[in-house]
Amino acid sequence: MSRPLLRRWLRDPLEAGIAWGLFGLLRALPLDVASGLGGFLARRIGPLLPVNRVGDANLRLAFPEMPAGERRRVLRAAWDNLGRTLFEYPHLDRILNERVEIVGMAHLEAFRDDGRCGIAFSGHIANWEIMPAAAGWAGVPLTNVYRAPNNPRVDAVIRHARRLAGPDLVPKGAAGARLLLKALKKGGHLGLLVDQKMNDGIAVPFFGRPAMTASAVADLALKFDAVLLAAQPVRLGGARFRLMIMPLIEPSSLVNPAATDSPQVQFMTRINGLLESWIRANPAQWLWFHRRWPKS
Repeated sequence: MSRPLLRRWLRDPLEAGIAWGLFGLLRALPLDVASGLGGFLARRIGPLLPVNRVGDANLRLAFPEMPAGERRRVLRAAWDNLGRTLFEYPHLDRILNERVEIVGMAHLEAFRDDGRCGIAFSGHIANWEIMPAAAGWAGVPLTNVYRAPNNPRVDAVIRHARRLAGPDLVPKGAAGARLLLKALKKGGHLGLLVDQKMNDGIAVPFFGRPAMTASAVADLALKFDAVLLAAQPVRLGGARFRLMIMPLIEPSSLVNPAATDSPQVQFMTRINGLLESWIRANPAQWLWFHRRWPKS
């Protein structure tokens, strides 16, 4: 059997079967048990993985004054948050209905009702699925960008888990970018996580150091005059959360025409500064385990 056929008829179904089985098992568990199990496993396994050194390097760059012992504590807690987030996917509806305190609901309603296209953004903080799920629950279905897996059968599991946010999940890449443009032209709303490194992005300060940053949110907001909604999720403990929604941001307010930097750099400098303030407030709830800065 050829490699493509082997993958199509054996590996892809096997991976999908495992994914659906795990999803069903976690769904059958009580929410607190599933969340706690994910945190427990991640706390035990994560610090042993090579990527933990990336997290430590990132922390040293972002918080050079932080002692080594405190970095270990933050990373252990960050692993706990990541494990909980992954194991909470089957319970997003329960979390939204029972475990989320929304601060600034009026801003989300204004985002829904102002008759304009818009972009809701956040970062990989706490459980980052709460923001798009809350928007969908409030009647603002978002076109969300995500990294699609190579296995289309596993992709179906991911789409099912994230269904609360709305029906439109757009994979990263050129095809996805065209769908984002189409959504905004129709007056729709996008959901973006804007804190990850993009190698062909623009250099923008983040924690005082240049970081390659995707400029898509700036490009789209300025092109379509799309109003911005910033939402900060905070894990209060276990599987309980607060979603802090800020007043709507006009894209023009992030750019000074007289400044020497490009509009995109000005715009993303302000966005990165906002994300940085959220991370400084809760450093153990950010996803430190990717190479955000060149030296990490």
